[in-house]
Amino acid sequence: MDCNRRHLLCGLGGLAVGGAVAGLVAPALAVPQAAPAPGERFAQVGGEFGWQPHKLNADECAPVAYEGYWHKGYACGYGAFYGIIGMMGEKFGAPYNQFPFTMLEANKGGISDWGTICGALYGAAAAFALFWGRKERTPMVNELFRWYETTALPIYNPGDAATGFKGALPTGVSDSVLCHISVSKWCYENKIEASSKQRSERCGRLTADVCRKAIEIMNAKIEQGKNYKGTFPIRKAVAGCGECHMTKGNEANWSKGVMDCTPCHSGGKAVADKFKDHP
Repeated sequence: MDCNRRHLLCGLGGLAVGGAVAGLVAPALAVPQAAPAPGERFAQVGGEFGWQPHKLNADECAPVAYEGYWHKGYACGYGAFYGIIGMMGEKFGAPYNQFPFTMLEANKGGISDWGTICGALYGAAAAFALFWGRKERTPMVNELFRWYETTALPIYNPGDAATGFKGALPTGVSDSVLCHISVSKWCYENKIEASSKQRSERCGRLTADVCRKAIEIMNAKIEQGKNYKGTFPIRKAVAGCGECHMTKGNEANWSKGVMDCTPCHSGGKAVADKFKDHP
């Protein structure tokens, strides 16, 4: 790892940080500000979604995301985000290299071990959000998340550079973007403990996979602009269940979300009542 990357991975290294980011990184330097004028409270330096995206080499960035996963235990969200924005910083400088990257550490374990959204997915979606607003970003997120739901992961193999576990790992389709389901299903199917080095290695490799796919999506978005649509269709369960549970005016319209319904609502063995007569 070269000196520049070591500095950036540690947060901001020796960079002189300015603008709005300085208030986040070095609060001791902050000075009192006048109250915002009416209508300007939420004004943002550079405008909303004002950063300029740059194409990246997904093959070059995936190993960096993997390295970021293991860096000080900052894990998936940090690794995926750094693999995108940190690499822009290494190649193009400011403002990308001025981001307080350690903020993304909160996504470890599905946000502080709560097992909610996969942190790698959040890191990638957050990177998209630096450049595109909701209307343009949503097809990108849909493409990434549906790919994650339906793809046997991990794919990436660091070979001799593996940090947690060297060698091949079993792959599996999670059917869910939730950390809890993704990890638990993989561990259960492969008889691997969730606290094991193999599981940590799996998530590190998966972080590289997510970073790679996110960059492919981002590069396509840069090329296609507002014409970008994505290729992964809505899951059949979401479309079917949504006819009642996500249709305006229907008395059963009380569901929100577009993640696959089946992992939580299939009634299968994994979601049966585990509290009655257990163990």
